[in-house]
Amino acid sequence: MLRLACFCGIEHASTSLLLVKIVSSQVFSIAIAGRPNVGKSTLFNRLVGKAMAIIDDQPGVTRDWRDGEGSLFDLHFKLYDTAGLEDTRLRGSIAARTADHTKEALDRVDVIMMMVDGRTGLTNDDKFIAREIRKANKPIILIVNKCESTKQQPGFLEAEALGFDTVIAISAKHGEGLGEIHQALLPFAPKSAFKKIQEEDDDQEKNLHIAIAGRPNAGKSTLVNRLIGEERMLTGPEPGLTRDAIHIPYEFQGQPIRLVDTAGMRRRSRIDERLERMSVQESLRAIRLAHVVILVIDADMPFDKQDYTIAQHVAEEGRSLVIAVNKWDTVKEKAETLKMIQAKVEASLAQLSGVRIIPISALKGNGIGTLMRAVTKTYETWNMRVSTGRLNRWFAGMLADHPPPIVGGGRVKPRYITQMKGRPPTFGMWGNKLDKLPESYIRFLTNGLRRTFDIQGVPIRWVLKKGDNPYLDDKNKR
Repeated sequence: MLRLACFCGIEHASTSLLLVKIVSSQVFSIAIAGRPNVGKSTLFNRLVGKAMAIIDDQPGVTRDWRDGEGSLFDLHFKLYDTAGLEDTRLRGSIAARTADHTKEALDRVDVIMMMVDGRTGLTNDDKFIAREIRKANKPIILIVNKCESTKQQPGFLEAEALGFDTVIAISAKHGEGLGEIHQALLPFAPKSAFKKIQEEDDDQEKNLHIAIAGRPNAGKSTLVNRLIGEERMLTGPEPGLTRDAIHIPYEFQGQPIRLVDTAGMRRRSRIDERLERMSVQESLRAIRLAHVVILVIDADMPFDKQDYTIAQHVAEEGRSLVIAVNKWDTVKEKAETLKMIQAKVEASLAQLSGVRIIPISALKGNGIGTLMRAVTKTYETWNMRVSTGRLNRWFAGMLADHPPPIVGGGRVKPRYITQMKGRPPTFGMWGNKLDKLPESYIRFLTNGLRRTFDIQGVPIRWVLKKGDNPYLDDKNKR
């Protein structure tokens, strides 16, 4: 694979040394760097072939760097989309912390592509970024964006004055100039970067996909950083730092995992900015594609209405759920608080009855192992299959002890049950007049399934079918 990074300029004397170093590597990585709102995420999305990064006219949308598998003609690479670098001297501010975070990403790559805006021309921030990127002592390709159909944009001519060997005019939005980028990258690419990367569906299927969701400032990014053992995600006291859904590879007890840190989700009535709406849509999409969702709630404000709304969405999407009660180290009345949370959850989330509730401190690392073991167990439950024989022996006992009620002058007659699929566990029931079966009786059967087969913390779905047992031949049907 090729990892790609965009830097602004490199000295001639060091180019040959760097070329030898990179070609000897088997991994090619590239990063795209520059000031905010020059089009870095647009180019990132085009090279990875899908809309992974949120794009908006508002500057500074990207805060956490993200990576993806990119390709350009026959060239394949690891591509990093970084937050905008800015000249800020206010240490501890969001801009300063974001810049430090971006520099960490640039340290990981082989080539840096620095991007400037060809329409607005060169700015003092661009000159500052060029100086900073030169310090990395890596190959730099200068990309002048927004040069549709011409190189005569004022910004292109000004960018040449920065003194970089390679300056390329492109339009990330329209896909112009990509061939020149390809040619500029060729001298730095190892042979492995030209191998066709096949989709490894089987390996991807083995990966456990975990989405970490919750309200703003509940500690989601802190939990991700604690799990992976590095400051991968930007954190701080300000709510709403995470905007994109960031995918991160991880492993727990030999199990490959894809973690997805999502943006905090507030009540819909409080969302009044287009950018926040886009972030929430990304979070909802991450939940829809997850296997297990870790709902991070704040121990100081446990399981409020928005927590319930998120959990309900998880159930509606058929995902499994584990609740992490964060900041547990600050709670004084621990036993009483846990009982209160359990009571709230059981009273409001019948469709996820038995959901595992794990107290943690993401900041201090308390309870993290217990949380991940709960996630693994919940994932196994979400995938579980119960044999048809066991199901029908249980089903016969339930019908004998508690027959369905008489509805409309006749009794509903369930005859047969089987598990149709997992993820989530879905059961088919055959019989007569099942459309008359009350919801209360379905809940009775669901609770019985949970108790008997230990199906906790995941949704259970039913498909009601008219007719006799479809698995018996005609002479055996009754």
